[in-house]
Amino acid sequence: MSAHPRPTPFDLAFAELADERFPGIRDSLAAEGADPGNRDAFLLNHDVVTLVRELRPEEGVGEDIGQLAALVHHAYRFWAAGKPVIQLDRAQMDTMLAEPDPTPDSPPGEPAYIQVPERRIWAETVLGAPHEPLDGCFIHAGRNDRKLEILGVFGLHPDRPGFTVVEAAGARTPNLARPDGSALFAPLLAGGAAAGLHSLAGGEELLELGYRMSRNEKPKSRKSS
Repeated sequence: MSAHPRPTPFDLAFAELADERFPGIRDSLAAEGADPGNRDAFLLNHDVVTLVRELRPEEGVGEDIGQLAALVHHAYRFWAAGKPVIQLDRAQMDTMLAEPDPTPDSPPGEPAYIQVPERRIWAETVLGAPHEPLDGCFIHAGRNDRKLEILGVFGLHPDRPGFTVVEAAGARTPNLARPDGSALFAPLLAGGAAAGLHSLAGGEELLELGYRMSRNEKPKSRKSS
């Protein structure tokens, strides 16, 4: 474990806020008998609605309100699980991306944030925009037959006022393949292969990454601050 572990998006956006607001949300959900894994029930909770409204920028976020709601939900599930952070090293990541898990659809374990090596996996998170590096993913089991929900966090940097999130959820796609015949997670950036980079080509690849991550042996785990 590094003496100075990388901050997570939870550390940067929710560390102080969570201690103040999440216990009340936990108690309110329990009083309602609501399943915290049920996104719809979670977002109907008064305390959650209030928090999302407070976090929404003054100018509004338009369609991005769904991304904000997803981030709050994933952050809450991560907090409620004890804030486990799983750090993958380069060898683990390369093996995981090269060798698909033979078990196609078993549900993920406890919610966690899984960090990947810095600037090794990239994606075009907004059509036509520059590719951004993946810092890691929040992962938990959703309500639909316990299928996986994953929130990828891109472009995270302590000096940047924000980051980009992309969510994917559902069952694993059998025999997933790219239309152009290239390998899953093959680099899409010029010079990416020579640099040892990987890329995510769409939501299905992000979801596939989540299923592979959720079966990792997790030997380097720590609790978020």
